[in-house]
Amino acid sequence: MTPFPTPSSDPPKHEMQYFPDMTTALPSESGEFRRVLWTGLYSQLVLMTIPVDGDIGEEIHTRDQILTFTSGVGLAQVGGKEQKVKAGDMVIVPAGTKHQFLNQGPTPLILYTVYAPAEHKPTSVHKTKEQGEKEEEEGIDVPPEWSQRSRRQNIEEGWVKAEE
Repeated sequence: MTPFPTPSSDPPKHEMQYFPDMTTALPSESGEFRRVLWTGLYSQLVLMTIPVDGDIGEEIHTRDQILTFTSGVGLAQVGGKEQKVKAGDMVIVPAGTKHQFLNQGPTPLILYTVYAPAEHKPTSVHKTKEQGEKEEEEGIDVPPEWSQRSRRQNIEEGWVKAEE
């Protein structure tokens, strides 16, 4: 049995998603550059493996991103500042901020990241950075429309109840 359940392309059900050993054993099970694990109405969980001497590519998102490193060592370049990163570290990249993460160690740099809202197609698995970039350029790797709606839209459409 694969340690990774197949993500759904549908809006999430109102039920818990459980990922045991998320900061230890689970990340080492994936060798892919990017694997979407879960997509919600307001966020998305993605596992990434940056190969030795690799990087994610300099980019700017229109969404917030939180990265938690589980293995390896690297360099975070965010908003013109640099910070060495290692297992156990977390980096937050605010929306609109230029960033790059480089593997500077002898083993893969493994992390999981939360995008808010979603950045990728809910079923995306990219074996390499090049595959991910190609699918983004071709419009294949895009988040579903339902993951980009506002809180107000979700309340009006009945996906969530208004807070009491």
